[in-house]
This record gives sequence, structure tokens and C-alpha cells, in this order.
Amino acid sequence: MYPLQRNRRLRSSEVLRKLVRETLITPNDFLVPLFVVEGTGIKEEIASMPNYFRFSLDTLVTEIKSLNALGLRSVLLFVKVEDALKDNSGTEALNPDGLMQRAIKTIKDSAPEMIVMTDVALDPYSKYGHDGIVSEGSIVNDDTNAVLAEMALSHAKAGADFVAPSDMMDGRIFEIRSLLEDEGFHNTGIMSYSAKYASAFYGPFRDALDSAPVALHNIPKDKKTYQMDSANRAEALNETLQDIEEGADIVMVKPGLCYLDIVRDIRNTVQVPVAVYQVSGEYAMLKAASEKGWLDHDQVMMEQLTAIKRAGAHIIASYFAKDAVRLIAD
Repeated sequence: MYPLQRNRRLRSSEVLRKLVRETLITPNDFLVPLFVVEGTGIKEEIASMPNYFRFSLDTLVTEIKSLNALGLRSVLLFVKVEDALKDNSGTEALNPDGLMQRAIKTIKDSAPEMIVMTDVALDPYSKYGHDGIVSEGSIVNDDTNAVLAEMALSHAKAGADFVAPSDMMDGRIFEIRSLLEDEGFHNTGIMSYSAKYASAFYGPFRDALDSAPVALHNIPKDKKTYQMDSANRAEALNETLQDIEEGADIVMVKPGLCYLDIVRDIRNTVQVPVAVYQVSGEYAMLKAASEKGWLDHDQVMMEQLTAIKRAGAHIIASYFAKDAVRLIAD
């Protein structure tokens, strides 16, 4: 009761505010997305993602060393596949000498302690830009799952610590977990994109990988038949609980800021770590606004990251990871 309780007493100085602060951001919170391309000597800025790059395998090693020096020791790999290798069945995804498989080995050879997670979906390998096999105008679920399981197994054989299915096919976690177990990869983890929404925030990411769905006759030009409807909340819990039952070790909500209610719902319900993907559109918007002088880049960045962690995230996949950790260190 006022005046016995004055809440402002605990806000009276920066030192005191830090002393009682509930949510802290550290390097251990981050999972760093990395884009990999064929070639040598390539560090290519992504036009719609300022100060974010595609790396060839040799420059990837340099980037891994940079991350390590900052205390960032978990990465999530994506590959940009050459058009000539794309088809409708993910053939190249299963190539033991494919770009993803070589990228895993490259990182593990240069930094064995680095946690390597890998994207498992067909869109980088699909001539249609979809996360699954297309047949008669639909994305086929069960046939896709069989390919995804083999894809995950190839990543595990290359040395991945976790596979991260991002496709939203029904039952794919069970198929992947079963095959990994059958093949003796008992310790390979699964981070499932359990609540992945059909969001308009993914545009710059699709630029980075050249993986946008194509607009052709009778083929969907979006991913709304398998990614979640942004209007739905209860469905996210259903998806997440099913993934855990099927063998997921970590569950993910994607995107981040517009779905913090979903993050909190899931965190309050499940007993496994919860990841959040702060996606490319969220990154690009802040970069653009700060370049215009409309927003303070660092303050807004840290406010967003704090909000994601405060909502319940154990892990934050973010393109801001290096920026944030450098700011924390200063």
C-alpha cells in the first residue's frame, strides 16, 4: 500500500535495475542461422538482409571462428542449391557429398565443440520451391516424409548434432526418429519446427536461398496447405504435443514477435526446451528502419530479443546474434 510500497525504489539507478532484472540475454541463448553456397572465397551479402551473408565452405570456417570467439557455439545450417540440381523429389538432398553434408563436416572438422543443427525440408532442393513433393497440384505428405527421414539420416551420418525439420508435414518427426533409431543414431537430436506459421515475414530468407514457391498452373504459390494459419492458437499446442510424442527433443515457434502468445502457451505446457525463430522479415524491418533513422537499432534489437526470451524461449534463432553479443560484451 502506498506509501509503504513504492515500486519506483527498484528503478532508481541502472545498477539497481540490473540487480533485480528478471530476463537476461547471454551468448548461450542464441542459435545462429548460416547460409552456405558452392564456390570458394565467397562472402556474399544478401540484398534484403543487410550485413548478413552467404558463405562458401572456406569462408564458413572463418565465420565459425568468429562466432566461437564471441561465445556463440550453436549454428543452424541452410544451403543454397544450384538450379541444375533441383527436382521434385529432393534427390540432391540425399547426396552424401552434397553441400549440406560437406558443410556439416567442415564445421565439425574446424570446431568439433560447435553444435550443428541442420534444416530438413525439400524447398531448397525443389524446382517448385515447396517443402514437399508436388503431385497433381498438391504437396504429398507421406511420400515427402520418407525423403525427409532419409535426408535427416544423411545429416546425422555427416556429423550433425541435431536435425531440424521445418516442413510441417504430418508425422515426419515419427518417421525421422524411427529411422535414426533404427540406424543407431540414438543421440542425434530433433528440433522440430512445431508451430511454424504461413507468415509473410519469410521473404528475405527465400531471397537468400532462392527457394520461394513458384506460381504455376495448379501448383499452390504459397505454403498455406501445410504451414499453420496465423489466426490459430490452440492448433499450435496440438502440433507441438504431437511432435513431442513422436520424439522431438526441442520444439520451435516461428516467427517470433507476432507469436509470443504462442511461445508462452507452449512454454507453460511442455517440459522440453522451446526455441523461437526471429525470422528474416523481422531482421530486415529493423535494419531498414534504423538506416532511415526512424528507430534506434541496438535498443530495439535488445528489446525484441528480451521480449522473446521473457515470453518463454530457451533458444533464440536470430540473425541479430552477433550484433547482440557484441553489444552485451561492450
